[in-house]
Amino acid sequence: MRKNYNNARFEIRHSVIQKDYFFWKAQELKEISGENCCRLQPADGWSKNKKLHYHSRVNTELTEIYNLTHYNDGNINFDHQWLKLLTPLSLLIWWLDDGSLVKNSRQGIFCTEGFNESGVLALSNHLKQKWGIETDVGRRSKYYQLRIYSTENLKKFFRLILPYFVVPSMLPKVILLYKDSDLQKRWISEVNELTKIPISVIERYVKEKSSRWKSFRE
Repeated sequence: MRKNYNNARFEIRHSVIQKDYFFWKAQELKEISGENCCRLQPADGWSKNKKLHYHSRVNTELTEIYNLTHYNDGNINFDHQWLKLLTPLSLLIWWLDDGSLVKNSRQGIFCTEGFNESGVLALSNHLKQKWGIETDVGRRSKYYQLRIYSTENLKKFFRLILPYFVVPSMLPKVILLYKDSDLQKRWISEVNELTKIPISVIERYVKEKSSRWKSFRE
């Protein structure tokens, strides 16, 4: 909600490295898009890569969403009314935007630093109650993160969102790495079954990703 505007607009920024994902999201948002909704921005101080920027038209429906997700002072609100609207597709996009695999790609973290502790706890409880996914809330400096420590719970979460996964270049976000070749093949097969992405493509991303993780280098 920009200053002196009566209604809100929706904006997205991604590195050009994630251009496939960016343009998929822009296509999904065509209902609220104008003619020149996408543009290329120069690199900023946080990254050496150029940025792709999307902005929607302003409209009253986005204002309703803004009022649902923000307090009067502009800070982010995170309550049960908002949580009830989450779907597996919502969680997929949230993970691809702000989720990270850690600990040799067998644990997950949502970067929820924009929310207060009660909001992150509410999300943790919601994931458990609605989908049976166990998470922990950890503190990092003055911020709070949602963490999935258990590989089994991480797989449960991925099984929920993978049927909606359509951008192969984002596969590193959902590739679990195993030193045991049989376990690795099982996960590749499961990702293939849930996404319908060819096994050869998944195997290529597994190989590329494992080459970047120190403990998996040959």
